Amino acid sequence: MSNLQAVATSEAPAALGAYSQAVKANGFVFVSGQLGIDPATGELDGVTAASQAARALKNITNILAAAGCGVEQVCRATIYLRNVEDFKEVDAEYAKVFTGDVKPARVAFGNNMIPKGALVEIDVIAVASQN
Repeated sequence: MSNLQAVATSEAPAALGAYSQAVKANGFVFVSGQLGIDPATGELDGVTAASQAARALKNITNILAAAGCGVEQVCRATIYLRNVEDFKEVDAEYAKVFTGDVKPARVAFGNNMIPKGALVEIDVIAVASQN
């Protein structure tokens, strides 16, 4: 018997491939990389790394809510940038979301080819709420 549970919500874009928006397993929620796609249109939400990061983070917040937790439970994040020069503006959007005393551990790196021509992709791991 598997203890894996798929997490899905219409408040975030559908997966672009053979993966789940997120998976709950062993007390964690693993959120797949999110682009700055507006789930209503299926298109990138803005042309700047900052606007795409803001939408990606909103998508992550919505997926976490569907999993029964929030951004305050994120323990690890990865940011993929097409252009490392966009780090400062993406970090500013990130800082608006992760405001708690304990910030997630994080890595960010640039020069990535990201699907759909996106400028940023973000994934997170969170501690699942105990129900």
